[in-house]
Amino acid sequence: MIAELTEVAQYDEVAELFGEIWAADVAESPVPAELMCAFQLTGNYVAGAYFGGELVGAAVGFFDSSGGLHSHVAGVRASWQGRGVGLALKLHQRDWALERGVKAIHWTFDPLVRRNAHFNLVKLGARPVRYLPNFYGPLADGESDRFLVEWPLTAAPAPALLGAVQPLLDASLVLSDPPMSPSVTVAVPPDIEALRLSDPALADRWRLAVREALELAFAAGYSVTGMIPGDSYVLTKEGS
Repeated sequence: MIAELTEVAQYDEVAELFGEIWAADVAESPVPAELMCAFQLTGNYVAGAYFGGELVGAAVGFFDSSGGLHSHVAGVRASWQGRGVGLALKLHQRDWALERGVKAIHWTFDPLVRRNAHFNLVKLGARPVRYLPNFYGPLADGESDRFLVEWPLTAAPAPALLGAVQPLLDASLVLSDPPMSPSVTVAVPPDIEALRLSDPALADRWRLAVREALELAFAAGYSVTGMIPGDSYVLTKEGS
């Protein structure tokens, strides 16, 4: 069951869950309970996913200056990941937003986390609109590069391009000139989170190479239009 939350005790539970998911003390939760109180009072989005009375996931969002909803945090307990809870939360958030006349939802995610990229781009049909280097400043596992994505709620998602593309990046390349092909790919590592623990230096090289490739591609007029499953971003030249 997905439900909008309205009680302080519920916000305390969400803060504890976020602390568990992100391995942080409750006091360092990405969204403290008192902020959820303020969000709910001012008409923003705070929701939880329950199974048998257990809170297994939650999402918090607020209205942004464009009139859209910014989905600030969404998380699912580790034992419940891969079981459709995250998708159910996003669909509930979508319905909630549409009921209020919102046409798009925005959020950020780490562009190197492949499973999140697949979920956002392939399952939901969201599309990256900006690359934000070190957006949150340095974190425990390095600099916090993020994609800002937009999820249009009133239009069909753009189809992912899965045909022939020209490679733009591999683990050893650093791009020096803007790409010229109508479609290009940018590879991401299979499991950046494990790599950050086993080989932080290599993980950092991946981050810098992907950052440079994506920023050069965006500057050359490309946009991210999908993913090759389990491998790479697909970028397409605007107007091609």
